[in-house]
Amino acid sequence: MPKKAAAPKGAITIATWNINSVRARLDLMHGFLSEYGPDVLCLQETKVRDDQFPHEVFEQQGYTTRLIKGQPGYNGVAIFAKHQIELSETRMLCGRDDCRHIAARLPDGTVLHNYYVPAGGDVPDAAKNDKFAHKLDVLREMTAWSMELKKKGGREILVGDLNIAPLETDVWSHKQLLDVVSHTPVETGGMKKMQKARDWVDAVRHFVPESEKLYSWWSYRSPNWEAADKGRRLDHVWVSPQLQPNLRGARVIKAMRGKEKASDHAPIIVRLELG
Repeated sequence: MPKKAAAPKGAITIATWNINSVRARLDLMHGFLSEYGPDVLCLQETKVRDDQFPHEVFEQQGYTTRLIKGQPGYNGVAIFAKHQIELSETRMLCGRDDCRHIAARLPDGTVLHNYYVPAGGDVPDAAKNDKFAHKLDVLREMTAWSMELKKKGGREILVGDLNIAPLETDVWSHKQLLDVVSHTPVETGGMKKMQKARDWVDAVRHFVPESEKLYSWWSYRSPNWEAADKGRRLDHVWVSPQLQPNLRGARVIKAMRGKEKASDHAPIIVRLELG
């Protein structure tokens, strides 16, 4: 068994990725970890219960600390690190224990929250679609939670598939997607309220101007996804305000979307100074 590495000094890298079934994409995961090797990796939609989690590929790549919270067939979140981290908490969203959140305390005390927000179904009407209503409830709960974090004034990082593309440049066509779940005004407005509640800093947009198109998800329904480039930015990394000066870089690894048996999401890697 590999020994746990010491906590990295200086800049560390944190990756977030909706893997869309970890067991179905072990080769993809092995390739990503071999090439990019982030210090910390957060996954969403692992789709496997804890006692069946495929630990081997992560152990082989040096991720000796693994925090998992899963269930069979859907949802599921996990955090992996090459050094020692501690489980901070797991939260139920709106009273449902459906494995959508896990948090880790990093060696410097920063708490890393990994979220998978509900997609919300296809009909953007809370009165007609319970899934959409639940998504809006989750946003409201996360907004209240963000307000509580602001009162405490700690150091936090929030990553994950938040299933909302908030900016006009976060979607391939703002006008055509205004009535499509993930970019409706009620969702984008709710996300902006949540961001304001903690003064969360969008780590990726810190480096990529809001005037530039930026996506992290491309639908399986488009066979020519790269040429059509009809994407959305559903995956995010936010940091509390005191960590903004510590940000050193961020990028979407679009190349992973083009791999064999790819997830429809691309991973995001952020580099920052901690310690």
